[in-house]
Amino acid sequence: MLKGRRAVVTGSTSGIGEGYARALAGAGCAVMLNGFGDAAAIEKQRAGMAKQYGVEVLYNPADLSKPEECAELVHDAEKRLGGVDILVNNAGIQFTSPIEDFPIDRWNAIIAINLCSAFHTIRAALPCMKQRGWGRLINTASTHGLVASINKVAYVSAKHGIVGLTKVVALETARTGVTCNAICPGWVLTPLVKKQIEAKAKENNISLEQAEHDLLAEKEPSLRFTSVEQLGGLAVFLCSDAASNITGATITSDGGWTAQ
Repeated sequence: MLKGRRAVVTGSTSGIGEGYARALAGAGCAVMLNGFGDAAAIEKQRAGMAKQYGVEVLYNPADLSKPEECAELVHDAEKRLGGVDILVNNAGIQFTSPIEDFPIDRWNAIIAINLCSAFHTIRAALPCMKQRGWGRLINTASTHGLVASINKVAYVSAKHGIVGLTKVVALETARTGVTCNAICPGWVLTPLVKKQIEAKAKENNISLEQAEHDLLAEKEPSLRFTSVEQLGGLAVFLCSDAASNITGATITSDGGWTAQ
């Protein structure tokens, strides 16, 4: 479906971002990976994806807390892939604490990576997309872009900001052939969430299975995690012709979380 298209996916060396990258590559799209991790493991991932999907897969280690590196990531992809048709802003970090104890450096880091980086990458990618008359901007928000939870002041603020950013960019590009949408997952069974489950099990002296159930029961009526493969499929759909008039949308995959 996306043969000949070129994508940048931030935060794509693991978790949801890797799911997006694999789905786009599987649809025929060349992909620029980005994220932190062991260099050898990232190279193995990059080479494996290129071989498995038969597309060009590159990697750029840009630190998305730095505005100049956000822009350079996009410009590097334009140079090495020949352009950027699809930009998926997915990179994110988390920290939890009541607001009066929330470390200022953690607030600044979460806002920089979870929100500001999307502004900088979109700003860099839009001119060429508008010139070509086609582009897909996909921002990973969260249910926390629509509702709040305690002890997550920076994360919730950033994700609400992503939803607002998405709507403004959608309006500004409404007649250009470029769309901008936000995907809002609920609980996704990523390595980060697995650590939360393990911590919950240890803290409450319960099994991992019970901790998993309890985590889901707090928020998701379906009692099911969204998979990274499902989110990847959603991203591919948003890049398709069927979604060409969907823009400024917040699309949830949250098992009914935000329906309550």
